[in-house]
Amino acid sequence: MPRKTALIIRHVPHEGVAGFRKPVESAGYDVDRIDVADPAFASLDLREPDLLIMMGGPMGVYEQDQHPWIACQLRRLAMRLEADRPTLGVCFGAQMIAEAMGGKVFAGPHKEVGFHPVQVHATDSPLRHIADVPVLHWHGDTFTLPPEAELLASSHVYDHQAFRRGRNVLALQFHAEMGLDPRFDAWIEQWPEAVEEAGGTLESLRAAHDLHGPVAVDAGRAMIRQWLSELDA
Repeated sequence: MPRKTALIIRHVPHEGVAGFRKPVESAGYDVDRIDVADPAFASLDLREPDLLIMMGGPMGVYEQDQHPWIACQLRRLAMRLEADRPTLGVCFGAQMIAEAMGGKVFAGPHKEVGFHPVQVHATDSPLRHIADVPVLHWHGDTFTLPPEAELLASSHVYDHQAFRRGRNVLALQFHAEMGLDPRFDAWIEQWPEAVEEAGGTLESLRAAHDLHGPVAVDAGRAMIRQWLSELDA
């Protein structure tokens, strides 16, 4: 039997699939990746891969004048979601899913940067694996919950941290894939002001990363393994 295909959309080079690659490959997917800056990206049919994974980025969904590819990606993403094809979004990727499903993405009143747990509302969902586990947050935007979406988790900073639609669409605002990836250093180097705006320091964030990162990635991988095993595909 042919192997399943997974496509990772990378919006900036230092925000890749990180710790989630292992459970995706273990589930039998051949993993490919494309950057939105690649000229071939504009012509891709996002309905084709068996699994689509959209990662993070510092841009806002509402910044389409600065990033024209956002509107193009949203149109093609909406077609994939209409077909109920398995789709995972992380941070900016989750916000793209929210917008494509009829929600509204907007700049929030606070930066949320650092390691802390989320409150898991659906204890029968794959998010049960990250309950009480400090995971990495790094964002300032948030979104309204789209129609037909089930809220899965909240934090003390933002109510909408994760949602799903059925078994095939999962959106995660937080970064349970991060904790072992050396690209974390690039995040700190590029956005030190975000850490300070959230009330932290670079030293405290690095210490939290060393303390919580490995456990967060283990929990995140278990979450993705369960989600993939339950896909209605």
